[in-house]
Amino acid sequence: MRLAPLVVITAAILCCAITLGTLVWHGNLPYKGHPGDTVIVVVEPGRPARAAAAALEQAGVIRSALAFRLLMRVRRAEGALHAGEYAFSGALTPSQVLDKLVRGEVVRHKLTIPEGLRLDEIARVVEASGLGRKDAFLRAAGDAALVADLDPEARDLEGYLFPDTYHVPRGVDESRLVAEMVGRLRRELTPERRARLEQLGLSVRQALTLASLVEEEAGLDEERPRIAAVFHNRLRMGMPLQCDPTVVYALIKDGRYRGDIFRSDLSYRSPYNTYVFRGLPPGPISSPGAPSLDAVLRPAPTEDLYFVVSGPGRHFFSTNIKDHEQAVRRYRRDLSLVRRAP
Repeated sequence: MRLAPLVVITAAILCCAITLGTLVWHGNLPYKGHPGDTVIVVVEPGRPARAAAAALEQAGVIRSALAFRLLMRVRRAEGALHAGEYAFSGALTPSQVLDKLVRGEVVRHKLTIPEGLRLDEIARVVEASGLGRKDAFLRAAGDAALVADLDPEARDLEGYLFPDTYHVPRGVDESRLVAEMVGRLRRELTPERRARLEQLGLSVRQALTLASLVEEEAGLDEERPRIAAVFHNRLRMGMPLQCDPTVVYALIKDGRYRGDIFRSDLSYRSPYNTYVFRGLPPGPISSPGAPSLDAVLRPAPTEDLYFVVSGPGRHFFSTNIKDHEQAVRRYRRDLSLVRRAP
């Protein structure tokens, strides 16, 4: 009778050994139960580990959810899984699948933010991509604390979300996305660019504001330094910048934009209207790219004070009002001919 407990203990040890042996065997056995090359599995945030195991089994990534849960328990990984969207390709062992979940190797989607967009436009791009919510993005972009050291005057992040292509996991928190865009701008503000700012006597806010005007006016990279020179020259002489995009921004900001600029809009009293107020507007009117920022830091060596459109993306530059008015008349004449053409 004394042998009975020993037999029970021995049987239990054998059972555990067999279970662990089976687990090790399954953990090193590649498996592919889905028909395509790649299958997508979403691990929902806040769901228990067994839900992830069930989803993986249903998708054909693993053979047995139970064996996978045992593997997680043995490796103490049940609380270490990262939520997100995962792509699994080919035959994988359960250990390889678990490693991927623990490392958080989620699918990243391309998100391209073009140059010259306002905060509200960037938010719409993010929402249209399915990678974030517009309202949540705008709330995050309304927190200027991220740039307090760069710009104590900032009230939001207009101009501070660097236009670039980002690779974003689906379901990313909008505040993290905003922080990544600000971080990208910080990397663009290299020591060389910072040194040049000091030489010109410009703050980061002033440089980004000027760069945003250049971004809105320029159609060709080669013209950016010359457009920047016009703005620098006007500021130096105390002339109003008379930049049409600032009028558009002022009207949009106050909900008064009618889809085009009318003569009456040029006298609209907003601190952003550079026809009414001399000097720079209060802050950036869009997010400028690196070429526009560099144009502001190294403007063309010219005395130009005016420019007007002369063709697709091109401008005619003048140093005096007489030549400028002739260029404006020429542009209006050409535009009239184009409109009358069949």
